[in-house]
Amino acid sequence: MAQRLLLRRFLASVISRKSPHGRWAPLISRALQTPQHIPGDLTVTPRQARTFYTTRVCSTTFNIQDGPDFQDRVVNSETPVVVDFHAQWCGPCKILGPRLEKVVAKQHGKVVMAKVDIDDHTDLAIEYEVSAVPTVLAIKNGDVVDKFVGIKDEDQLEAFMKKLIA
Repeated sequence: MAQRLLLRRFLASVISRKSPHGRWAPLISRALQTPQHIPGDLTVTPRQARTFYTTRVCSTTFNIQDGPDFQDRVVNSETPVVVDFHAQWCGPCKILGPRLEKVVAKQHGKVVMAKVDIDDHTDLAIEYEVSAVPTVLAIKNGDVVDKFVGIKDEDQLEAFMKKLIA
């Protein structure tokens, strides 16, 4: 319980440290400071703190929770959405997922990515005629404009994104 509270406080401080340039500000922790001891002196003064940087949380990728969530965040989205239908047990899905996230992140908000686990949301998989995983749909203004099944390399994924944005 105490660890969860500490983690929550730590994450809140990290999230609030974003600089105006879109990069993360350095995080300085008193716990990481190395005490400096001067011989013959009883006081301990801390040295300069160690600094480490955190990576930005990807806000262009999200997991679908249920049908109404899919409706709100995908179908009603003004931004084009890439929908990744995947499964935990699917090997190719584990390869394609990070590739897709990387290519979507390169688009700087022009496209967002929704991840749908077909085992949790079989109704969505049936509705969008997903017969194999991974299946990736491109949805623009609520309509499916493109689709592919299987694994693709980064060049093919970038071409897929360009068609969606254009």
